[in-house]
Amino acid sequence: MGAHGGGLAADGCHNDRKNGGRHCHRAPAQPVREVQRAFGGDVYYPNCAAARAVGAAPIRAGQAGYGRHLDRDGDGRACE
Repeated sequence: MGAHGGGLAADGCHNDRKNGGRHCHRAPAQPVREVQRAFGGDVYYPNCAAARAVGAAPIRAGQAGYGRHLDRDGDGRACE
């Protein structure tokens, strides 16, 4: 089990009540476009390794999955 007792969906994610959106503990088995479609475009990557695992990196500001926590230099491109 992960750092908390929250249940995970088949894609390894669940709703993130604290930060909003979705929170993933492992990379989804489906391609990122299918995951975005299934969850209405709301995609959350906890780190760049998770984004890279599904081929989503680099992520530009405004794209699904972009988060300031992934953009170390603040240039609008995360996980570069």
